[in-house]
Amino acid sequence: MDPALTWIAAVIVIVLVGVGLLAWRAATRQGEASAAVTRLAESAEKLTVTQSVLADRLQQTQAVVNERLDAITKRLGDGLTEHSERTGERLKALHERLAVIDAAQKNITDLSQQMVGLQDILSNKQSRGAFGQMRLEDLVRDALPAAAYAFEVTLSNARRVDCLIRLPNPPGSIAIDSKFPLEAYRALQQARDDAERVQAGRAFAADVITHIRDIAEKYIVPGETAEWAVMFVPSEAIYAEAHARFESVIAEAYRRHVAIVSPSTLMATLHTVRAILKDAQMKQQANLIQAEVAKMLNDVRLLDDRVDKLAKHFDQTARDIEGIATSSKAITRRGDRILDVQLGGEEEKAALPAAQAT
Repeated sequence: MDPALTWIAAVIVIVLVGVGLLAWRAATRQGEASAAVTRLAESAEKLTVTQSVLADRLQQTQAVVNERLDAITKRLGDGLTEHSERTGERLKALHERLAVIDAAQKNITDLSQQMVGLQDILSNKQSRGAFGQMRLEDLVRDALPAAAYAFEVTLSNARRVDCLIRLPNPPGSIAIDSKFPLEAYRALQQARDDAERVQAGRAFAADVITHIRDIAEKYIVPGETAEWAVMFVPSEAIYAEAHARFESVIAEAYRRHVAIVSPSTLMATLHTVRAILKDAQMKQQANLIQAEVAKMLNDVRLLDDRVDKLAKHFDQTARDIEGIATSSKAITRRGDRILDVQLGGEEEKAALPAAQAT
């Protein structure tokens, strides 16, 4: 055989074998592709189901999330509203407290100014006297009726007293002095050591005792005023200091019949005075009542006499009425007798009442 033909035949065989292999491979691949497509379709179907399930779960999750977000939003809104209300209330309370603090600060400022003014007043002797007189007048006016007191009264010894409480005898009118020695007391308060304090205390006691003696000499007038006079000290501190540390001053005041009073003790004294005035007024009214009762008893006696006379008149009238009744009965009996008299015929008897009627 020709080698070329052999070669060609071999090539043809090889080509046929290759074509067969290619055909077999293509068939194999086509089967695999069909299987792959089937698997892809199944996977797509599963993916669709999974996607639907995931969509449902996502929708449910979204609804739950929305509900929770709404609840959280509502809670946050309620919390913010409540917090805003509380904050508003706290701010309002804070404003009110600030207003109170401002008012208190203003009062403190005013009080400081008043204290400064009071110190200025007390530093001047004339102003101090006017201040004590003013406090005394206020207390007396508040406690007693207008007819029971008088201010700036000149006594028979030509001394002018700050206030005179009018009381019946006994005890008589009570004189009240409203001046007080302050310089020595201020020195006592400002003492820096024991030596200055002792010296200031002696000066204070001496000033107060001198003032007590002046009051006793000027304002205790026998037959005109009471046996006691009153020294008004318009400071509780001075009053307490005198009673706590200066027994000699209190003893001298008691010996001189001068009562030292502060605003509080003066008020108690004035209440006692008012009770005395009320008792005196009640006694006076009792005397008036007794006089009126005596007059009323006299009127009752006169009324009894007049009632007796009227009773006698009534008795006489009753007797007269009885006499009139007796006469009337007698007249009636006589008339009956006249009617019973037989005057004649029946016609005359019938005509007799008609004639009597006319």
